[in-house]
Amino acid sequence: MNTRYIVILAVIISLFCIPVLAEVKYLTGDPDLVASVAGSNEVTPGEEVALKVNIENRGLIEMKFARSGIVERDDLPSTAKMVKATLLPGDTSIVIKSDPQVIGDIAGGSKATVTFLVKVPSDAAAGSYNLPLQVNYLYLKNAEQYGQDAISYTYRDMNKTLDLPIKIRQNVMLEALSIQGEHLNAGTEGYLVLNIKNAGSEDARDAILKISRNGNSPVVPTDSSLFMGEFPAGSSRESRFKIAVSRDAEEGSYPLDISCQYSNTEGDTVTSDILTIGVPVGSKVEFSVTSPPSQVKAGEKVVIEVEYQNTGSARARQVQARISAVDPFTSSDDSAYLGDLAPGEKALARYKINVDSGATAKEYGLDSEIRYRDALDNSAISDTMKVQVRVVNGGISPLLIAGILILVACAAGAGYYFLKKRK
Repeated sequence: MNTRYIVILAVIISLFCIPVLAEVKYLTGDPDLVASVAGSNEVTPGEEVALKVNIENRGLIEMKFARSGIVERDDLPSTAKMVKATLLPGDTSIVIKSDPQVIGDIAGGSKATVTFLVKVPSDAAAGSYNLPLQVNYLYLKNAEQYGQDAISYTYRDMNKTLDLPIKIRQNVMLEALSIQGEHLNAGTEGYLVLNIKNAGSEDARDAILKISRNGNSPVVPTDSSLFMGEFPAGSSRESRFKIAVSRDAEEGSYPLDISCQYSNTEGDTVTSDILTIGVPVGSKVEFSVTSPPSQVKAGEKVVIEVEYQNTGSARARQVQARISAVDPFTSSDDSAYLGDLAPGEKALARYKINVDSGATAKEYGLDSEIRYRDALDNSAISDTMKVQVRVVNGGISPLLIAGILILVACAAGAGYYFLKKRK
């Protein structure tokens, strides 16, 4: 009887010693990936941001068979291997500037962070969106053991598209509907008249429209801000600023920056993106001498006439011309009032000059300038011009001729007297 029990026990023990050839299965889920933005998922139109994305693997081991003779596995079925992520714009206007990112392995219950550089256009519509995040990875689908030391792995390639929630904030975006200049000429002050629209999606409260110089632009604001108050989305406002233009500017269009400071819906004070516009500038007020050279004689005191013309594109008011007399000239009346001169208009100035008797016969250039007032009553001075004066030989002086005639008359009288006396 005892022998029979011993035999049965031996048979049972021998069955447990037979090598395991059956497939070993894990009772678990596959990798389960989800995506989210690390930190705030709000972006602002007009900004370029490095978007940090968390990719989390929620796949977990629920159960596995543990028996003697089973070889340890290198990978778990819940591990997402060789993960590659690609961010797409979807139905938004967002520009994705980063290439697909290689992340590596993400084990079940862990996460990885990847960064994408994105650009949000200034005119991006506010709202909540889902950016498609395509992920590609491998995972262990099956592991089959052969004998005591051989395992066959079967992997599956997976492509999934995850939703990445993102929110585009409301904002104020400026748009210039019209740009007009009043009396804007090089070297003067004038007015810039703007019709500005809030083309964004947010209503601005306590709005202040600001203008500022763009780099080294010759257009420089004199008035830099204007309070507009309520500035709802879609509305427009007309504004007027005084600006100055550098004297060195040529006729053309020059950049000027515009922005809007306002209170948003959360009560925070924010500033809109800068809008750069082109300001039309006319040529500076210029004058030229159009009369031919005046001809004078050495030793003479004469009045010369000089004709000036306004060759600029703006009206000059209260024009005064002046000449600088230098050796061999002197002047007791070196200025002349010409009144107002419109573009293209001419006026005649008269100057009294004395010419030194020892002046060399040649052509001289005398400096002349014009002082005037612009449309905003600012005083300005023109560039220096040359007034040409030609000196010629004086010949016999009239005084000398008169002296000679007097001497001749005296000699004749004396001769007549002596002749008469002798008779």
